Amino acid sequence: MSSESVSAGSKRSLTIILAIVAVIAIILGVLWFAGAAPSFLDSGSHVKASGGGHVYRGTAAIVVGLVLGGAAWFSRKK
Repeated sequence: MSSESVSAGSKRSLTIILAIVAVIAIILGVLWFAGAAPSFLDSGSHVKASGGGHVYRGTAAIVVGLVLGGAAWFSRKK
């Protein structure tokens, strides 16, 4: 087994993992914006009655999703 085939396999799995986590983060961001996030995701929140935390968490989740999506795309290209 050559080192190139191992490297290509690990690169492909890294790309798939990054893409999956990116999609999950974007979905969670949309759910937070809609106020429909599962209750276990808000369990550590100190602003339970306020809806302000949803905007920040939603924005952060979408930004993380976009960054991870870009990383997945970049790792696929090289």
